[in-house]
Amino acid sequence: MTRFQRIALTAFICLEALIFIGAAVRATGSGLGCPDWPFCYGRMIPPTSADQIDFTKLNIEKFKKKAAQHGRDPATITPELLRAEFDPVATWIEYGNRLSSLPISLSVLVMLIASFWQPARSVRWATFAAFVLLLVNAWLGARVVLSGLQPGTITLHMALAILMQCVIVFAAWRGCDQPWRFDTTHPSIKLAGALFFLVVIEGIMGSQVRELTDELARVHTGQPRPTWVAELEQSWVYLAHRSFSWLIVGTAMLFYRKASQTTWLEKSIVGLVFAQMFLGIVLARVGILAVAQILHIGLSSLLVSGLCLWLLASRRARSSALTTSPRPAA
Repeated sequence: MTRFQRIALTAFICLEALIFIGAAVRATGSGLGCPDWPFCYGRMIPPTSADQIDFTKLNIEKFKKKAAQHGRDPATITPELLRAEFDPVATWIEYGNRLSSLPISLSVLVMLIASFWQPARSVRWATFAAFVLLLVNAWLGARVVLSGLQPGTITLHMALAILMQCVIVFAAWRGCDQPWRFDTTHPSIKLAGALFFLVVIEGIMGSQVRELTDELARVHTGQPRPTWVAELEQSWVYLAHRSFSWLIVGTAMLFYRKASQTTWLEKSIVGLVFAQMFLGIVLARVGILAVAQILHIGLSSLLVSGLCLWLLASRRARSSALTTSPRPAA
């Protein structure tokens, strides 16, 4: 592994950690734990209790505007109400999400600088694209807070993070003189491409379902999460998302069967598909549990990245007898 690839791998790990933490923010409803930006309740370091906040100095009009965006009566928003609703756990979860953006920012910046010494032009362009996506998503993250967690903005924020992940995977794979390649059968390449497409479609529908659960969390504050499933089943998006998963499982099993060799990568891809299926069953039968939501979102990004790497490295065998290429050990 080259030095550039190690930098790119570091950036990938930092981004994956950020995706998991962002999923925790969304699953626990902590998106407005720090209602202002870039500060948190007007402080550089978030408060741990309401006594540390001077509510009389807060911009109440901003809070009223966000309340209206959440369907609440702005006239009810007062310093006293804000004090009563202050949640230090949600505040620090959201602040942790902001802090976790620092390692990915630094690693992508270092990766951009290191790419100047890479001979492959595609690596330089991919690294520049990752840097641009980083800036856009940082701006979008601020808009998520300032818009009062507008649903479409949240989904776009997540989609750009996963796109950035795929770009970093390409940079890491291509950032050496001889990128890892392996020969495989044409059917397995087609099946991997189909699986990648199906996972992306499932992810889009999953984002819509998560927006529905966000709304349920707002409407049913304090009520047990298992009761949400009955309401979700009234939505065709949720039913389609749940049924579509069986098509993904079937395609993954066929892909594994048609693969010329089964190494850690193929096993990881299929394992992630079955893990997602298990988490989906938990969410559908047990209830919309926060920990299951976090794992479901985070593992989906890993699945997309694994399929992206497989498709980058695969090539159709030149003859019926597959040539032997260096591959990771099973």
